[in-house]
Parts: sequence; structure tokens; C-alpha cells
Amino acid sequence: MREDSCRRTVDFVSSGAPADGSGLWARVFAMLYDPLLWLGERRGMGTRRRNLLGRASGRTVELGSGTGLNLKYYPDGLDELTLTEPEAAMRTRLSRKLRRDDRAGTQVLDASAERLPFADGSVDTVVSTLVLCTVDDPDPALREIERILRPGGRLLFLEHVRSRSPRLARWQDRLEEPWRRFAEGCHCNRATLDLIRARGLELDDVQETSWRGMPPIVRPLITGAATRKVSGRS
Repeated sequence: MREDSCRRTVDFVSSGAPADGSGLWARVFAMLYDPLLWLGERRGMGTRRRNLLGRASGRTVELGSGTGLNLKYYPDGLDELTLTEPEAAMRTRLSRKLRRDDRAGTQVLDASAERLPFADGSVDTVVSTLVLCTVDDPDPALREIERILRPGGRLLFLEHVRSRSPRLARWQDRLEEPWRRFAEGCHCNRATLDLIRARGLELDDVQETSWRGMPPIVRPLITGAATRKVSGRS
């Protein structure tokens, strides 16, 4: 089953189009996003993206693609790459970047992680980088990921999470609300790995690391894969 009627491809977003539907701060934040992450990308985040996304295969769906920082790290030979982004200001910048890169078999789709317009079990790889911190409620998003993945399909994730340090975790709790307002919904104190584990996905090669070059409240990182169980497997 194809969902062509649901898709807004890059062809429908002109490079000069206004980001309709975005508030003033959302438009400013989209403009500042790449510069704000520039130091962190140079101090290891870019390498982490490359290592993670090199594992993508088959029909691949990326959640919350933002301005397209992941785009250059995807391997050639994917069957299809769909970049979903619900925020209009981010989606406009993402579409411009995709035009410049001229990557075949790639499209931009207006869709949220909580409501993905893909058939059950139709996707080989789902990618989530710095997304599960931002959705209002991660459980519906994780249910959607599990639904669209084929048995044996994988979620590739790279997320900042709640610190294991009690002191830093307290600061994450104190600053969660102002940070959420600044960073367009980002929850700096979310225990994302526990949430992924609770969905029953099989975790594989999870690594804990630090997002150098960024504020301490978003430095704790996890990266790895989670596989949808094959029916009948224990």
C-alpha cells in the first residue's frame, strides 16, 4: 500500500515560500537551529550521526527531520527515504536543503511522529535523532514507530536524556520549563531509554555518551538501535 495521497513532497514547497502555520519564535528558532548546533556537530555529533545512519536500510522514515542535518549521512542504495517534519518553518528549510542536495528517492512529508501515514509493518528503518525529547507525549510516537516497522525492522535513535547524575538531573528538572519554551517543546529531563524499553522493542548496542559543546542540561546522550520483535520469537 502506498500513501501518495497523503504526501507533501519537496516539489510542493517553493524555496521562497513563507512558513505558514509557524509562530514568530518557531520561525526564528528554525533560522537559528543550525548555528546553535554548529559547535556540537563539530565536537562529535556529526560523527555520531554518520555512524548511526550508516545502519539504515530499505524503506526508511525519519521522524522530525528539522532542517535536514542528517541528510548527508544517509547511505546510498536506500529503497526510499521519507523525511517527516510537522513544523512548517523547519520543513521549508528542509525542503530547500533537499533541493540543493538533489538526492534521488527522497521526499519531505508533513507528518507528526504521533500520526504517521504509513501502513502497518511497511517500513524497514525508522530514524529518530533529537525527536523523542520534543513530542508532547512519547508513548503514542513509540506506538506508531512499532506499528509501521516490519517484524525485524529497526528504530535507530540518537537522543539526549535525563542525566544519571542526581545533581544534573535536578537542574534538568528546574530548567525544564524555560528550556522547553526556548527549544520549541524540548524536554531536557526525559528518560527516553526507559520509554523505548517499555514498548518491548529489543534494544541493541545502546551507548551512553556526552554531547560536547552544548549546555550541560542536554549533554547526556544515548544512541543505538531497537528492533521490532519477529512474531513467535521469545
